[in-house]
Amino acid sequence: MARKTTPQAAKKPAAKAKRGKPKPWTAAEVEEAFRRFRKASPAPTTELQSVNPYTLLVAVVLSAQATDAGVNKATPALFSAADTPAKMAALGEEKVRDFIKTIGLYRNKAKNVVELSRRLVAEHGGQVPRNREALEALPGVGRKTANVVMNTAFGEATIAVDTHIFRVGNRTGLARGKTPEQVEAQLEKKVPQPFRLGAHHWLILHGRYVCKARTPECWRCVVADLCAYKPKTTKKQGVLAETQRGNRRDAE
Repeated sequence: MARKTTPQAAKKPAAKAKRGKPKPWTAAEVEEAFRRFRKASPAPTTELQSVNPYTLLVAVVLSAQATDAGVNKATPALFSAADTPAKMAALGEEKVRDFIKTIGLYRNKAKNVVELSRRLVAEHGGQVPRNREALEALPGVGRKTANVVMNTAFGEATIAVDTHIFRVGNRTGLARGKTPEQVEAQLEKKVPQPFRLGAHHWLILHGRYVCKARTPECWRCVVADLCAYKPKTTKKQGVLAETQRGNRRDAE
């Protein structure tokens, strides 16, 4: 016997089809978006605190699956004790653990930091290499970390795709992909050269503070009119969601 289709059931596929995937941005839209990002923040940079390329590398390694704010609370004391690979290697894994124990996965990160420091001394004369292959050969350093260091420390126009950029790229239609590597490839292809150096930072900050995972603050987004994300959230909806989250945290 054939199953009857209710009016409600019939509407669901239609609604889903109508929503669909966000349309890709045109070249003109991409350029306009980054022009606006640059106008709003002319000199974007990482929020991780560091004093030289080496401490930047360590900070980025520590930031994996952790917040920049959390890393910044732990690293001033660590970098005061050891701001070069030789000093960090001499400090040793146990002492490094004590400095970073407030950071998630601190035991494994301490091991990687000490070992990469030893490798920098032994293989690179205590200097941070400027190329991706050499960086990725270090313990705890993946493509994203290498891209951040190359961009921020050495001024290379690399784009490190973290969870924020991955979300922004797919949600807005700017750069879609099933993996961070695919999103990175799309951004490498689409972002105009004058904006390449700052693109990584603009997109991370946009995802962190505006295009948030749960409640994107569309009412104050500088590219809302270009974005393919539907439906847009209003300020009232955003404030309500933040209040509800605050209430849940208080209850816990």
